[in-house]
Amino acid sequence: MEVRELEWFLTLTSTANVTNAAAELHISQPTLSRALGRIERRLGVQLFDRHQNRLHLNKYGEIFQAHVERAVKELAQGEERIKTLIDPERGVVSLGFLHSFGGWLIPSLMDRYRADSPGITFELEGGPADSIVEAVRTGRLDIGFVAPEPAADDLVWIPLGREHLCLEVPDGDEWEGREEVTIAEIAQRPMLALGPHYGLRHVVDQLFRTAGSTPQITIEATELSTLRALVRHGSGIAIVPVPPGDLVSSTTMIPISDADAFRHYGAITRRHGPTGAAARAFLRFSAGASDPALRRRDTPAGLAPLHRQAG
Repeated sequence: MEVRELEWFLTLTSTANVTNAAAELHISQPTLSRALGRIERRLGVQLFDRHQNRLHLNKYGEIFQAHVERAVKELAQGEERIKTLIDPERGVVSLGFLHSFGGWLIPSLMDRYRADSPGITFELEGGPADSIVEAVRTGRLDIGFVAPEPAADDLVWIPLGREHLCLEVPDGDEWEGREEVTIAEIAQRPMLALGPHYGLRHVVDQLFRTAGSTPQITIEATELSTLRALVRHGSGIAIVPVPPGDLVSSTTMIPISDADAFRHYGAITRRHGPTGAAARAFLRFSAGASDPALRRRDTPAGLAPLHRQAG
């Protein structure tokens, strides 16, 4: 069946009259009648009961009408989806990101991008790094924003910047108000941290290994927001990232003086980039907005294969 004939059928259901439907569709009555006849012959049943000049949907027609309405709607949505994929000025871009990036990185990139491309629509999904990586790998998400660089040879990593790491302590802690602290000092105290499968935990563990120390972790959390809430509640101290440009003005946030006390963050996408033109344009914008010192020189848009993490 042709799509246009299905659309003609829907017009017939709303007008209940061949003459009126043909006039609305700007086709002849015989053309419309023949199209309805072809549909009914293919289905093997009549879809309308005829009463004088009026058409009334019978039970078969009502069933068919429900399916046709859904089919036509799906086709229209598919057509619109394809149009947005090839139009960088009005497309849909699906982004995945760590929850902690939802408070600064993602809003900043979207607001700056939409200033010049207001027709872009973003679909957002926050979650842990492993789920974001898998969603990008399968194509469910166009771009993921994670930290640190994941171990995934089939994806592309585009470094964007780095967050400094600070020690957060509760109000009234013995270290509150200090100007800085070292990892060696932190190793002398019990602390809180994310679980061993989280990217920030990998960074923290590496910091301690580099310093020749071992962290005394007493509580493991599953979200950065929970971790920080536990610290404020007085449950312990924890190493947390500070977004670039943020001033550490709180007396409970103490900069860590070790040279490598920071966490790299970046964007991931499939090896050949996102499918849609809008997503590719946003990826180029994100790469251009990255820290120049962190951009890779081997590939123009930062689209170099991911390197597997050591260890």
